[in-house]
Amino acid sequence: MLCERCNTRPASVHYTEITNNKKQEIRLCEECAREAGITGIGIMPQFVLQNLLGGLFEGTPVQVEPSYVQCKRCGLTEQDFAQRGLLGCAECYTVFGPAVGRILHRIHGKAEHTGKLPRRTGKIAGLKHELKRLRQELDAAVRQEAFEKAAELRDRIRDLERDCRGGQ
Repeated sequence: MLCERCNTRPASVHYTEITNNKKQEIRLCEECAREAGITGIGIMPQFVLQNLLGGLFEGTPVQVEPSYVQCKRCGLTEQDFAQRGLLGCAECYTVFGPAVGRILHRIHGKAEHTGKLPRRTGKIAGLKHELKRLRQELDAAVRQEAFEKAAELRDRIRDLERDCRGGQ
């Protein structure tokens, strides 16, 4: 959207004024907003997702030590990724995988997708996800020497495996 005053530069300031219960909205570029005296208190910088993701890379503000990790395909460095919050190509997911995992974990609490499943494959996929979770619980129970719980988990895993085989 263009600035409503100069009609040449992109509007980056959205100013709303309410007077006598009448709302007036103006969208201006930064230069026109400065000229109109719309600065200071009440003006917030535009929210940019890349800045948020970049800030999550190492904390806020972004302070990244010089790094020599670089994508061979597109040339993106770890520092560029931290500042922009964007990857350059598909190869970057492999090169910067640990950093992407840390960011996802920081945002969502884990780096594994647990969202909705398609209906046509949802039942089997849900069972497989449950099997994975139960196996992790079983491993933890064995490490803690909670053998009764481990036996219950083992039996539940067997039942689910049987359901998976029968459902395909």
